[in-house]
Amino acid sequence: MTTATSLPDLGLLQAPTRHLFFTGKGGVGKTSLSTACALALADAGRRVLLVSTDAASNLDEMLDIPLRNTPVPVPGAPGLSVLNIDPQAAAEAYRARVIGQMGADADDAERATVREQLSGACTTEIAAFDEFTALLAGGGEGFDHIVFDTAPTGHTLRLLSLPKAWTGFLAGNDRGASCLGPHSGLKMQEVRFRQALQTLGDAAQTTVVLVTRAETGAIVEAARTSVELAELGLGHQRLVINGVFRASQRDDAVALAVEAQGAQALAAMPAVLRALPSDQVPLRPFDTVGLPALRALLRPDLAGPAPALTEAGQGEATWHPLADLVDDLAAPGRGLIMVMGKGGVGKTTIAAALAVALVQRGHTVHLSTTDPAAHLASTLDGQLDGLRVDRIDPQAETQRYTDKILAARGKDLDAAGLALLREDLKSPCTEEVAVFHAFSRIVSEARSAFVVLDTAPTGHSLLLMDATGAYHRQMVREFEGTSGSHIVTPMMRLQDGSYTRIVLVTLPESTPVSQAAALQDDLRRAHIEPAAWVLNRSLLASGTIDPLLAGRLAGERRQMARIAEGLSSRMTCVVPWQAVSPVGVEALAALAQRP
Repeated sequence: MTTATSLPDLGLLQAPTRHLFFTGKGGVGKTSLSTACALALADAGRRVLLVSTDAASNLDEMLDIPLRNTPVPVPGAPGLSVLNIDPQAAAEAYRARVIGQMGADADDAERATVREQLSGACTTEIAAFDEFTALLAGGGEGFDHIVFDTAPTGHTLRLLSLPKAWTGFLAGNDRGASCLGPHSGLKMQEVRFRQALQTLGDAAQTTVVLVTRAETGAIVEAARTSVELAELGLGHQRLVINGVFRASQRDDAVALAVEAQGAQALAAMPAVLRALPSDQVPLRPFDTVGLPALRALLRPDLAGPAPALTEAGQGEATWHPLADLVDDLAAPGRGLIMVMGKGGVGKTTIAAALAVALVQRGHTVHLSTTDPAAHLASTLDGQLDGLRVDRIDPQAETQRYTDKILAARGKDLDAAGLALLREDLKSPCTEEVAVFHAFSRIVSEARSAFVVLDTAPTGHSLLLMDATGAYHRQMVREFEGTSGSHIVTPMMRLQDGSYTRIVLVTLPESTPVSQAAALQDDLRRAHIEPAAWVLNRSLLASGTIDPLLAGRLAGERRQMARIAEGLSSRMTCVVPWQAVSPVGVEALAALAQRP
């Protein structure tokens, strides 16, 4: 497009602030909506920078361009550039800046020590955060708007709380070394942190766009997020309800059930969300990949890409019911089962269903989650003998870790040394270390029992895996050559296919399947092979004749063919779409029963 067009009829875009943050539960369409809004602003003649803070971003597939950690112009969209905050590239740049401050008198050994201090996942997080704050604190020159496509809610809340956390940590703290190496590496950023915090709380500069779907779980999380963001000082919020479905075939029972689910969820919307200005975006019959589809998402006057009404088969794979996977997992009598995937694909539901089914086969199971959003309790909605349910609570684990370090290292320190240790333990990075230690404890439990772990959405899980790998490398270095020593690290347990089974959960849609494939590639690079794929919420067997849903079925067939043609090398299960959301022990058990 070469001439400016009018903005879509969306309240959010009528008087947009310079900074727009899109956040919400995984799978609600944050990337599609943020990209469509950024494209609409660019088409209207604005200069727009679209930024992904998600380590598992799929913007490259959506826009068909390679992403970098510097702005890349989008072909076919004058005025629009895209930037991906790559955690690894950001960490390397951060290390270079900190080491560069050491001065000419530092020798190679000292520089190597600092580099080692800066090698963990904590540094990766703060480095990505550093890139983020740069855009808020005067960065992004030359752009009228900066649109942030964020990671799923739990990780985003962590990101948005960091300016306040680091500003508080740095206040009056001018000595010692933090877990990030030389303390000056943080002090040099203090002014930027304060500017970022001010920008986030300024309603004239920043709008937080809470994205949800007409689904109970997504709406509940949006309401919780709204409250938590307001407590952080981010009170300028809007709500967008994405994928709203209206049945056009009133004699189609499946279409009517889909519509009824959405209507019931919207009718029960909490007051905190009802008070926000809001928009609704209808469900479209096409995947939002490519500029034509992204433009059509917000403009009903554009037809968008026509669905390919193909009768193509589903590939040559054997599609198993979930019961087959449970039988396979139960065979060893113990082990770690990690359920992974993109946010919003139903990881929590599948993890809970597997745990319930294993208990019903006579096993005791520990079901836990690393997801900050933590929906296990509401999904189970009850208790079952033989099933222990908890979560890795970052605050509780941080306190546990802090007490342990103070007891081990503080007893021999003088008052000044103890004060310095306490200061370092107030660092927000302590939480990341504490969560890793809790994860390691849970991994070790699977030596003698079943542990089912519902992981955080992909990006956050990858950071946890990075921490696991860093710890493994450190242990190997420390014990290398030590006679008679034998170490078993958490990473070694994850790599052991007889100990750990990874279950990848996805939806029959282009983006979730691509992200599951990318996650599988990341796992394989770490020498971890997934044990199974689960294709969740399949509509293919429903018999729907609704035109809009039929258009989406064509896309579902294509994704099943992709999986069958080589993505899944082991068992692949299909879980059908449910007319009633599977909440509660009885409904979860039904998912793993034989048809």
